Amino acid sequence: MAAARNLVNLNAVEKGYGTRSVLHQITLGVSAGDRVGVVGRNGDGKSTLLALIAGAETPDSGAVTRFRDLETVLLAQDDELGGHATIRQALVGRRAEHEWARDAVFRTVLDGLLGGVDFGRFQAGLDTAIGPLSGGERRRIALARALLENPQLLLLDEPTNHLDIDAINWLARHLAARQGSLLVVTHDRWFLDAVCTTTWEVCDGTVRQYEGGYAAFVLARAERDRQAAARDDRRRQLLRKELAWLRRGPPARTSKPKFRIESANALIADEPDVRDRAELLRFATARLGDKVLDAVNVSCAFGANQVLRGVTLRVGPGDRVALLGANGSGKTTLLKLLAGELQPTGGEVQHGATVRLAHLSQDTAEVPGHLRVLESLEEVRGHATLSDGRELTAGSLCERFGFRGDRARTLVRDLSGGERRRLQLMRLLMGAPNVLLLDEPTNDLDIDTLTALEDLLDGWPGTLVIASHDRYFVERVSDSVYAIAGDRGLRHLPGGVEQYFQLRSDTGEPPPSTPRDSTPATPGAVLRAARKEIRRLEGALDKLEIRETSLREQMESSSSDHARLSELQIQLDALRADREQLETAWLEISETLE
Repeated sequence: MAAARNLVNLNAVEKGYGTRSVLHQITLGVSAGDRVGVVGRNGDGKSTLLALIAGAETPDSGAVTRFRDLETVLLAQDDELGGHATIRQALVGRRAEHEWARDAVFRTVLDGLLGGVDFGRFQAGLDTAIGPLSGGERRRIALARALLENPQLLLLDEPTNHLDIDAINWLARHLAARQGSLLVVTHDRWFLDAVCTTTWEVCDGTVRQYEGGYAAFVLARAERDRQAAARDDRRRQLLRKELAWLRRGPPARTSKPKFRIESANALIADEPDVRDRAELLRFATARLGDKVLDAVNVSCAFGANQVLRGVTLRVGPGDRVALLGANGSGKTTLLKLLAGELQPTGGEVQHGATVRLAHLSQDTAEVPGHLRVLESLEEVRGHATLSDGRELTAGSLCERFGFRGDRARTLVRDLSGGERRRLQLMRLLMGAPNVLLLDEPTNDLDIDTLTALEDLLDGWPGTLVIASHDRYFVERVSDSVYAIAGDRGLRHLPGGVEQYFQLRSDTGEPPPSTPRDSTPATPGAVLRAARKEIRRLEGALDKLEIRETSLREQMESSSSDHARLSELQIQLDALRADREQLETAWLEISETLE
């Protein structure tokens, strides 16, 4: 078989800005058919690397050579759409309507990103001016334009920013099926595994290359650290925990690393599950009691716009709940209702007596700019306590979240947007809440910071409700998944994210009838998905059994308190209903396996 043609080569490339060196002696190449995921910490040079390959930046030294007549398109993090241009000018140009409307690729991209060829989501359709649109809408238009140009080499810098989970799922399938070469900078780990066959890690001015997507990257990096006896013990522990999750978690990790699996398995031989659910539930119940958050038959409307209708969600001690739904479906509104920041137009929201709630919104909270990072944490609290009794100091939290050494003494006003997001999250955690509501917590966080956050939540003894489009994060930290459906109600999904996509209809609403998938599935894929759902359901049933036992014990000790007995009986009935639903789903999926 002939070797793949090289499209771009970098030879001993150096690049810096002012006195800061970003990339040092980089030598690598991009071949025809490559699908490369680029990962690394914020500020380490990922975007610079893409700009060099695209020709948008020139190296300080070294050489960048490109195959003659190479067609390249770069989607940067800041779109270059003209403020006075219309959608028609950006996407269609001078093509006649009958030309682009019957183009299958054009229709596919518009359906996936912009709601279809009628452009119904925009007030003036194709003639809508781009300037006044939101950042999310502009991003979709810029991404659509890049895909429609269909170059030999497509360079995407954080393409999933501002996309909801449905659009991310569509984009992954579209790119995986696309002909041509691809380089994509992203912090979305599920997206990396779904799209990429090679991973580049930009770190300390160099680029390390790995075969496979995110799963292979974690395996190889853990092996590299083991062989080199890395001095950073904390980082190595995080890698082992992440490795254990990948090997035991959802089976959709399709990358096949080319090194000896035996050595990788040795790393996790004694690694426990990422969370001790029974122990966390015991601590959470002690801190929170039996009642945490109850939203009962809640509705919310803004004028004529009905956002939520008849939503009931009961969240108990130690529950870890994820909310799914398209942009604008009402996830943020539901979190604000649970936080007490909004009042429902119908129904009620109740908090337990011992609830200490913290809400991470999508807006970056302002922290006084004259403070340093460590000072801004100590202003909230000097230390917090994890479930095993270990104390987490402000300094150790800075270390976990990438503010090491002198970075912890950086003035807040000098932080980037991603660093401010990290600081906002750290300040919430230092407040020692026992209920966390997190709205898109992964925005602007790099992979190392996400891993540190997940590790911290593993030992955090509280109740967690998240709204996120990051599929990996949802599967990693949550035990129960709910979706806001097209009728503005709430639907429990025992099968998790996979069930969400299986139940998607053309209108965006999970239908009440037989689920169908949008693409034909192979028997192997069906079995893998079924086994994954079985494991998820069994974990949820185990958790319900623990809570049911706890409720029965409380009923025995409250036998003379009729009001308390009645309250506990209501909770027990709700648990039984949930268990019946889970058991029914378990039986249906077991039939698939048989």
